[in-house]
Amino acid sequence: MANLLDGKALAQKIRIQLQQEIQSLQAQAGRPPGLGVLMVGENPASSVYVRNKERACEQVGIASFGKHFPTNITQAELTEVIHSLNQNSEVDGILLQLPLPPHLNAIPLLYEISPDKDVDGLHPVNMGRLVRGEAGLRSCTPAGVMQLLREYEIEVTGKDVVVVGASILVGKPMALMLLEAESTVSITHIKTKDLAKLTCEAEILVVAAGYPKLITASHVKPGAVVVDVGINRLTDYEGRKRIVGDVDFEGVEPLVDYISPVPGGVGPMTVAMLLQNTLWSYKQRVGKNLE
Repeated sequence: MANLLDGKALAQKIRIQLQQEIQSLQAQAGRPPGLGVLMVGENPASSVYVRNKERACEQVGIASFGKHFPTNITQAELTEVIHSLNQNSEVDGILLQLPLPPHLNAIPLLYEISPDKDVDGLHPVNMGRLVRGEAGLRSCTPAGVMQLLREYEIEVTGKDVVVVGASILVGKPMALMLLEAESTVSITHIKTKDLAKLTCEAEILVVAAGYPKLITASHVKPGAVVVDVGINRLTDYEGRKRIVGDVDFEGVEPLVDYISPVPGGVGPMTVAMLLQNTLWSYKQRVGKNLE
C-alpha cells in the first residue's frame, strides 16, 4: 500500500503556524494581514472555494476584504475595484476568483492587480521572478505541491519528474519550481504522443491535466511518487456526485510508494499557500525585520 500525501493534515499544521506568527506580528505592526477575494456571479464551485478561503482567513487571523459582485458588473467597474484595493494600505493580497462570466476578460483584470499583492502568483512580473529564481509570490497550487513533497522528505533534486498538464495555473509554474529545485523535468499534456511511455519513466509524476482518471496503472513506474492535482466533479448513473482526480487512484495506488488522494491532497494545500502568500506580502509591507 502506498503512503498517502496528506495535504489536509499538512494544511492544518501550516494554519496553526501562520496563526501564531500573525498574532506576534500584528501586535507589532498594529494591524492584521488583509486579503481581498473578488467573486463575480453565483458559480456554485466558486462560491464553495471563496467560502473556504474566507473561513481559512478567519481561522488564522487574516482580515477579509472579500467582495461579491452581480454577474452584470462591467469590465471597467471591476477594474476600478481592483485599483481601489491596490491603493488600500490594509490589503496585502488580492485574488480574482476564476472563472468569470463570459463578458469579462480575465487576463487584463489579472494584470491590473499590483504584482506585490498578486497572491495567486499569476501576474507576468511574478511569473518572471519565478523564471529568474528571484523571491516573489508563487502560484499557490504548485507551491503547495512543493511543500507537500518537502513535508514527506521526498527528494526532488536530480530526480526524473514528469508534469502532465501545461496550464499557466499549474503545469508551467510547477515545472519551473521543480527545475529551480534541480529536478530533470519533462512537460507533457493531453495531446502528447504515447503519454504512457513518458510517464512510466517518471520517478515523480505530477498530474494536472483536468481529465478524470487519465493516468492509469499502465502510466506509472512501480515505486514512483504520484501527485494528483486534478479535481473533477462527476455524476454517476444514480445521480450521486463525487470528486475524482486525474489519476485512477484504485488502480495506481498499489503500485507506487507515495500518492496524493483526491480530495484531501493538493486542494487544501492550495488554500494554505494562499494564506502563506498573503502573510509574505504583509511582511514585505510592514517591515521585513518584524519578528
